[in-house]
Amino acid sequence: MDLLEAMAARHSVRRYLDKPIEQEKINELLAQMRKGNEEAGLHFQLVLNEPEAFKGPLAHYGSFRGVKNYFVAVGPEDRDEAIGYYGEKLVLLAQSLGLNTCWVALTFRKSKVPAKIAAGEKLYVVIALGYGETQGTPHKNKDIEKHLQTVGLAPYWFRKAVEAAMMAPTAVNQQKFRFTLDGDRVWADAPKGKLTALDLGIVKYHFELGAGDHPFTWG
Repeated sequence: MDLLEAMAARHSVRRYLDKPIEQEKINELLAQMRKGNEEAGLHFQLVLNEPEAFKGPLAHYGSFRGVKNYFVAVGPEDRDEAIGYYGEKLVLLAQSLGLNTCWVALTFRKSKVPAKIAAGEKLYVVIALGYGETQGTPHKNKDIEKHLQTVGLAPYWFRKAVEAAMMAPTAVNQQKFRFTLDGDRVWADAPKGKLTALDLGIVKYHFELGAGDHPFTWG
């Protein structure tokens, strides 16, 4: 499964089987995680076989069950967009390896997460990881025209890129983003709000994958 196929197949999964992740898959995930941390100055961490963070009322409220493995998104303050961008790289890699995931912002116990958080860093979110009981269900999309703006007709590559962005997970599936094209320069924006900057990082990675080899620059 390549990343475009993984993008189409990935849906949020909240219930997981009691099945260990193979070491070779763990190694691939760790390699991608370390590469992203180095590139962006982040501090993502992978926690394995730890069930306490997803026990109790919060996890029950979020319909989570069987979560024992997860990425912890840690980084300096005000790096929300980078957290989303590099976290989604891990999500789509995991999907391509036959694993399931779910971005989790609130319904877990932060006090039980065994993360290393240095001075000036914070824990943003976690990403549940493992073999799902199901493959999840697709989320509903808004009209594509709400997510793009161009002068004249939108070129084919741009629409395909926006369609890819619409497959991205966003908080409560709000899809509060828009891409504006001027020549080969693209602006991505979203109204300010809780988690919208993180969401923007996720959708920008999807946009890049959907754009393929077409040259463009971010505005």
